[in-house]
Amino acid sequence: MTKRLVQGNEAVLLGAVKAGATFFAGYPISPSSEILAQASVHAASHPEFRFIQEEDEIASVNAILGGSLAGAKSFTATSGPGFSLMQEAVGYGHKVGIPCVIINVQRVGPGTGMPTMPGQGDLLQTRYGSTGDYTSIVFYPSTVAECYEYTIYAFNAAEESRSPVILLSDAFLGHLNEVADLDAIKVPIIPRTLEPLASGSTRLFSGVATYPDGEPATADGDEFIRQYYEGKACREEVADRYAFFEHGWNKDAETLVIAFGITPRVAQPLSPYFALFRPIRIWPTLDKELAEIAPRYKKIIVIEGSDGQYANVVESVLLRRVERVPLLGGRMSIEAISEGLERIGMLPAGFAPSGSKPPARVG
Repeated sequence: MTKRLVQGNEAVLLGAVKAGATFFAGYPISPSSEILAQASVHAASHPEFRFIQEEDEIASVNAILGGSLAGAKSFTATSGPGFSLMQEAVGYGHKVGIPCVIINVQRVGPGTGMPTMPGQGDLLQTRYGSTGDYTSIVFYPSTVAECYEYTIYAFNAAEESRSPVILLSDAFLGHLNEVADLDAIKVPIIPRTLEPLASGSTRLFSGVATYPDGEPATADGDEFIRQYYEGKACREEVADRYAFFEHGWNKDAETLVIAFGITPRVAQPLSPYFALFRPIRIWPTLDKELAEIAPRYKKIIVIEGSDGQYANVVESVLLRRVERVPLLGGRMSIEAISEGLERIGMLPAGFAPSGSKPPARVG
């Protein structure tokens, strides 16, 4: 076992290889480009690992869908604008049942936004980005070691659910360098069981509603509903096996902070004053876990790099009001968090970020 300095994006690539991935297709986009670069380097010395740089993100995601149907554990990496382009293919992957992994290293949006600054504004897109109803499984690690670990879990969940699974990261986490012993992380690998194309049996891969025998079912609502709930039940059952979260900091505090990804690490100086709930499985929402933990606390604060995307979800799950500290414009810092807490009157008495003066008003 060897500890070494590893970057978050590099850990994702290493986790994919450990999970048995043999095909990467992608297009460079900040802040995810290191994953593509590392994949190309790996392919140069490992002939069993195939790599292609496509002309855009649409080609990339369709390539990994095809590669997966051909028998390869496949993945791609992108950021917000590229992920937006992938949405039609994401829906197709859910409709047909294609296991693959999509890594989204988030930056500030919308549009081209702020390419080098971290954001967390793609949460709802990972759940509702494509057309219609489908059940997304989405993970969001917080450390470099977790980038490795939850990439493996993402591939496992994709195999078990036969669906595209998304791993979220962000510009800070993807570019973070930490000392980690990745060899010490033991995650069982789920093997590929989906029969590859051209293996003897007849299979249909239609994006429109069809019966199991391939006949069109585009006017049969009952058959659509049957297939939809069958797929939903499968993916929720798989997700239940991956109900990852952290409940920590000062559990006896009166206030619970909910934060995920890089944000709880930025907020770490506040750990003596608050309890923490850190969802790692973002979707499906950790309803049971939230419902069990939240009633212990008088107040709840959601700190996130968007204007309330997850706070709205928490309110709908708990049916209670939560306070919000949005970190917008890439301002993920303890100073920005302190300003947000002061704005809502919840900054702990006497607390000040390192090197700054305490605010005139203390909460």
